Amino acid sequence: MLGWGIIGCGMIAKFHARAISEMRGSRLVACYGRDKSKVEAFCAEFGGLAYDDLAAMLKDPSIDIVTICTPSGAHLEPGIAAARAGKHVLVEKPLEVTTKRCDRLIAECEKNNVYLGTIFPSRFHRSAILMKSAVEQGRFGSICVADAIVKWFRTQQYYDSGKWRGTWALDGGGALMVSAMTALRAHERIEVEDTAVATLEFESGALGTIVATTAAYPGTLKRIEIAGSGGMAVLEEEALVRWNFAKANKQDEKILAQVNSNTTGGGASDPAAIGHIAHRELFKDFAKSIQDGLPSRIDGTEGRRSVELINAIYKSAKTGKRVLLRSDATL
Repeated sequence: MLGWGIIGCGMIAKFHARAISEMRGSRLVACYGRDKSKVEAFCAEFGGLAYDDLAAMLKDPSIDIVTICTPSGAHLEPGIAAARAGKHVLVEKPLEVTTKRCDRLIAECEKNNVYLGTIFPSRFHRSAILMKSAVEQGRFGSICVADAIVKWFRTQQYYDSGKWRGTWALDGGGALMVSAMTALRAHERIEVEDTAVATLEFESGALGTIVATTAAYPGTLKRIEIAGSGGMAVLEEEALVRWNFAKANKQDEKILAQVNSNTTGGGASDPAAIGHIAHRELFKDFAKSIQDGLPSRIDGTEGRRSVELINAIYKSAKTGKRVLLRSDATL
């Protein structure tokens, strides 16, 4: 039986608790929060012991894995504390807000011989796995363009609800945290952008765009589109709404029929409207990697890659210049 501890007792922590509750061979042991009344209410709903002393919680020998649900720029310190206590560490996205902070956390987990994982739940939707497999199989032919489009809506009250929201230090960035051009179009009292557009050139020569906003009422589900000389696929949240290939096979029609609906919701207008199913599948993968002694599908190094891209695009937005990313780059 694997014991889990949660650091943070806000909205996202509830998805973690639900995921843990549905995993065979796992149980929620404890939760830590700075506000004792809030963490007690959380544990009354989901179980486990309530702590307002992180060091005390980390001393519990029945906790094997800790998930971190603090603001983005406050992942490093509790992650280091957990690693030094011998706990495996699973961190909500992003891993941290700079690559230097990511590197410190990665190094600390390696030093203490514990696993480090990053939470990218959308990668565990069956539709996303199918799309990635199609890329790896070369079904798109020569890929010409790949786009990520996130047009969400967040109210001014959302940003005002927490002093950390919309700050560089703790939120780390705005709409998807990526941009080559940025703008603050619809919100007040935040440091970061609410609208962002980036263009990318991949190593293969394919081009791509990232378009993101939290100011588009009423908000739409996020989309990933891949188009090439051999086919096109469009993923809307976890629904495949387009799946066309020049060289069709007998599974294509079945795939499109089975994976054409959204079952876990989406955060288009309400950040609490997502589901916990993909979290559960990611947690299961992380737990299995620990038990089998194998790398997790999304480890700390993989989590760092997205932060490296984020930092690079912010650099491009600030300087107006193109930024070349290398696999060993440190920004």
